[in-house]
Amino acid sequence: MESYKREFIEFLQSAGVLKFGDFTAKSGRKIPYFINAGMIKTGDQITKMGEFYARAYTEKLGKKRTVLYGPAYKGISLSISAAVALSKDGLDLPFFFNRKEVKDHGEGGTFVGYVPQAGEEIVIIEDVITAGTAIRESMDILKHLEGTKVIATFIMVDRKEKGKSDTGAMKEIENEFGFPVYSIVDVYDIIEYLEEDPANEENVTRIKNYLAVNGAKE
Repeated sequence: MESYKREFIEFLQSAGVLKFGDFTAKSGRKIPYFINAGMIKTGDQITKMGEFYARAYTEKLGKKRTVLYGPAYKGISLSISAAVALSKDGLDLPFFFNRKEVKDHGEGGTFVGYVPQAGEEIVIIEDVITAGTAIRESMDILKHLEGTKVIATFIMVDRKEKGKSDTGAMKEIENEFGFPVYSIVDVYDIIEYLEEDPANEENVTRIKNYLAVNGAKE
């Protein structure tokens, strides 16, 4: 396993972002582990998170100038932290996020921050994809930005789960919208990490059993 993946998984656990137990995902699935970016709650933690996203961005897109979009609510801090980290690396990108409810006073509107213009490319910064529900919601919001184009999505963890069919949810998103979805790590990286300590045997078994039913057939 690459060292940065190990560092990221250790970071997720230490920050309480990665937990094991019985949870219900946004898709409605009962899952044996949970990724909750909402547990990031200190300046140091969000700084480190942004640095991991920035590394992934640079590895896949280089110094390409885009606009970062963070879906409310968890994507807001993620997109801002990624923008800050990229800026420190010499790539100053604008960012924006949406309101859950459209503001009908003041400046009004759906978006906060930079508003992408026709011809500009957008990168979505999300936490995780299970069945693709959140990304489809984001695309429904972003379609109102005439002349713009989403070119990629970056997430923390690829859960390697099937979407509406047996195809992986990430692959379904790529096929449906025509842009790649990149993850810092995937569930098999997490399994590999957990298997290094026998004390994690129960969690490893539960995740593998879950994937046997809900895992993508790729």
